[in-house]
Amino acid sequence: MPELPEVETVRRGLEKLVVGRQILRVEIFNEKSFQAGKGDVENFLIGAKIVTARRRAKVLILDLSSGYSLVMHLKMTGQIVFRGRENWGGGHPNDSFLTELPNKSTRVEFELSDDAKLFFNDQRKFGWIKLIPTAVIDEMDFIKKLGPEPLTGDPKTEFLRRIRRRGNSVIKAAILDQTVIAGIGNIYADESLWLAKIHPSSRVRDLSDKQLSEILVAAIDVMTKSIKAGGSTMKTYINADGSKGNYLDLFANVFRREGKPCPRCGATIEKIRVSGRGTHFCPNCQKI
Repeated sequence: MPELPEVETVRRGLEKLVVGRQILRVEIFNEKSFQAGKGDVENFLIGAKIVTARRRAKVLILDLSSGYSLVMHLKMTGQIVFRGRENWGGGHPNDSFLTELPNKSTRVEFELSDDAKLFFNDQRKFGWIKLIPTAVIDEMDFIKKLGPEPLTGDPKTEFLRRIRRRGNSVIKAAILDQTVIAGIGNIYADESLWLAKIHPSSRVRDLSDKQLSEILVAAIDVMTKSIKAGGSTMKTYINADGSKGNYLDLFANVFRREGKPCPRCGATIEKIRVSGRGTHFCPNCQKI
């Protein structure tokens, strides 16, 4: 599943390419992928302009001039592809970035002003787009439960308050909990715990506020670097030669590096399972 840096990379692409454009037509190839109230497409989508591209955790939000918004979740295999004077794509990397669209994975197609199109592709059909009033987005059940955003404001106080509720949990599971902190996924959990020198199986109750704060600072650091690198799965995928974002090559210290030397101490990186998730760590730097 795309993690916060990948979704933020997509948001920035959409902000550059679709904000200010009018939605002229929509074609829905899979009804489960596009959810809207009866009559809302004609009344609040067609003819509306896209005024803002924003993000909450791993959810993309396109606010419209009609007072409605397109709320998008890419889930495991979702893609957003823009075709116009410039070609661009973000999300799960596969050949749909490069092939003629729509194709068999296309679930929704938007025709935009200035001869542009926006495609929502999703091989496994877990992703979705919802057309809802902008004013009720914050009242959506899963949005209400989300923890603070790690990359905006000062999330430390709220993060510490929420994570202390999970005192009996292992730290890896706690920072993956979206109600504790929004947007951290498996890659960045492993990387931030390595930077903070915390074993992923440590219990929250056994860690000091200083250690927990160091994990948050580390998570912000690795995600910020990943955004600058274009995310861990893609960068300008369609504009160049199909090359992917190079976070893992440039910055990853433990993720998918099992059997290789730790960049900090030289010990061999190991992979274990923590709370059912594949977990990479250094047994020397991150002692429990």
